[in-house]
Amino acid sequence: MFRVGIGQDSHPFGEDKNKRCVLGGAQVEDVIGFKGNSDGDVIIHALCAAIEQSLGRKNFSTYSDDMCKDGITDSREYLKVAVSHMKEAGFEINNVGISVECKTPKILPIEDEIKQNLAPILETDIGSIGINATTGEGMTAFGRCEGVQVFVIVSLVKK
Repeated sequence: MFRVGIGQDSHPFGEDKNKRCVLGGAQVEDVIGFKGNSDGDVIIHALCAAIEQSLGRKNFSTYSDDMCKDGITDSREYLKVAVSHMKEAGFEINNVGISVECKTPKILPIEDEIKQNLAPILETDIGSIGINATTGEGMTAFGRCEGVQVFVIVSLVKK
């Protein structure tokens, strides 16, 4: 038995020059972080949404908002909750596809770090995580350096 889920998230860049940009748990140098109460990690947010959708659960904001209010702003902690839901339901990751739209930051230089950050939390190998990126040729806000948009698809298999 298997399940498939799709998640999406997008955030504009903020104005706080002290807030770091975080994507897939990787801290990106020389890029201002996202607007939002958490670290705004759009890759992890979309991944959480995809896992929860594949399980037929409500959106991950049902727990992440409260965690954020409690001072937990590292999105990797939200992903750990989504993974616990997956494991409780008796599933594991088959593969993950991540599609990023942005002009900045460049994804290729941090792609391996993102995979290395996500694989242990997802309890899978880095070969099960695929990442691609596009600038959208400047046709959207994401291609004009106003933020980042991410789509994620996950496939889960019964243990």
